[in-house]
Amino acid sequence: MAAGELEGGKPLNGLLNALAQETFHGHPGITEELLRSQLYPEVPPEEFRPFLAKMRGILKSIASADMDFNQLEAYLTAQTKKQGGITSDQAAVISKFWKSHKTKIRESLMNQSRWNSGLRGLSWRVDGKSQSRHSAQIHMPVAIIELELGKYGQESEFLCLEFDEVKVNQILKTLSEIEESITTLISQPN
Repeated sequence: MAAGELEGGKPLNGLLNALAQETFHGHPGITEELLRSQLYPEVPPEEFRPFLAKMRGILKSIASADMDFNQLEAYLTAQTKKQGGITSDQAAVISKFWKSHKTKIRESLMNQSRWNSGLRGLSWRVDGKSQSRHSAQIHMPVAIIELELGKYGQESEFLCLEFDEVKVNQILKTLSEIEESITTLISQPN
């Protein structure tokens, strides 16, 4: 294989994008044959396979270490000096790719690593009660809180909570106590 066949910036950037989609964003169906035929049609499969494995490994290493740009620079420099490593042009493409995709990849990895539901949204309002068993409670203010909960890749569930004035005051008191405890812990000398 000629050295220039795997050098081009556009095909390598396309390959990195496809690997990120497959590996980190959960888009199956991106096959080795598809990548080779679309990005490197002149390269035989037996030469493309190790190149693909190398790029996949480099991308996974960078993402799993959540490398900042100084770490990335040192890592890529080491990869260029390694026997069977990458070229400086490939390192430049990888660096540029990571700089523009780091946040999305990190976000995706964080979402995939959550086991429990997370809070996706919160809305609240204060209403006047329009129905009650006791007529004295009609038109009393109530706080209504809607929580949107969900796991990565699944539909949201909604939880609606209704609080009267007494409950709201209890919650505010508890939150104040928590705030005081945190302030006390933070202000203590080590």
